[in-house]
Amino acid sequence: MSALLEIENLTKTFRTRGFFGKVKEVHALNGVSLTIHKGESIGIVGESGCGKSTLANLIVRLEEPTSGTIRLDGKDITHLKEEELRPLRRRIQIVFQDPYSSLSPRMTIGQIVAEPMRVLGGHSEAEIRERAETLLHMVGLQPGALARYPHEFSGGQRQRISIARALMTEPEILILDEPTSALDVSVQAQVLNILTDLREKLHLTYLFISHNLAVVKYISDQTVVMRRGEVVEMGPSDRILTAPSEKYTRELIEAVPMIGKPFRLLEDPAESL
Repeated sequence: MSALLEIENLTKTFRTRGFFGKVKEVHALNGVSLTIHKGESIGIVGESGCGKSTLANLIVRLEEPTSGTIRLDGKDITHLKEEELRPLRRRIQIVFQDPYSSLSPRMTIGQIVAEPMRVLGGHSEAEIRERAETLLHMVGLQPGALARYPHEFSGGQRQRISIARALMTEPEILILDEPTSALDVSVQAQVLNILTDLREKLHLTYLFISHNLAVVKYISDQTVVMRRGEVVEMGPSDRILTAPSEKYTRELIEAVPMIGKPFRLLEDPAESL
């Protein structure tokens, strides 16, 4: 099976200026390599600050890598300019963690969901509206939502809207950066079930970032464990999260709070609390 997305020795160093003008370097990523095949769901797990979100931002080129290579279908996209990236952005979309700050309060849902397709161009307003209504239905919302504003919806509904917006360009790869961490547990399960259905219906490839081990096991075929900007372990999710080989992975599992019984990975993420 040929690789859809290849990440090779990717690094990212941030430079900050502190007191008295002293420059400090923060190494967010240190030589991360990862291969994603079409149709796979890859989970990225690790503690806060391990570089998960930085990796996502580099893949969609919201930030510039310090070194390393990102290839999409064999094409090097690491340092493409904005005008060269535009046609490729259709193929990779991202859903962010916070459903409240990722939607503009001044735009209707119709404007928000339609924006990516309008930016790409080449579609009539009728086509854009039809696709927006179809995607809203697929994420469990009615077409009437198009005329309303974000503040009229709950957190779970807003995240569904964010997912619909990301799918407007018919992407092949969907990066999900902690998409359920800000939601109630019952709502988390609903969103995860929607994502599972969408992956099957639309033949999507997922890069799913989470600190919740039960969620990663539920939605991912493969799991990548990160620590301090590096990959410490990767493999099939069942194996990684039930029989880890690395001490750090075992520590992550043992750190999950379970009252009155030893830790166990849950088949249904709705059970996690």
